[in-house]
Amino acid sequence: MTRKLTFALATAVLVALIAAPAAFAATSLDQVISNLRVWITSLLAALATLLLMIGGVRYLLAAGDPGMHEKAKAAIRTALIGYALALLAPVLTSIVQQIIG
Repeated sequence: MTRKLTFALATAVLVALIAAPAAFAATSLDQVISNLRVWITSLLAALATLLLMIGGVRYLLAAGDPGMHEKAKAAIRTALIGYALALLAPVLTSIVQQIIG
């Protein structure tokens, strides 16, 4: 399970790095920051959704095992943190945009 999760995360990061240059293809700094905001938000939401699905499957397959329940709850908590970061990404990029100018 750990090997599959690692492979899935590595694939997601690779796809994100391949798609990243599209975020920098703009004529102004404001447009680059706006593109990065959209890119970061979508990446965080996608990873949080993946973790939420993994946590849900673990919870369903736990079959009363307390250790598996805790791992499932931890994955779901991590997904919720990911969603919170995805919601905060526009705020953080607007702060950076105001600092930079």
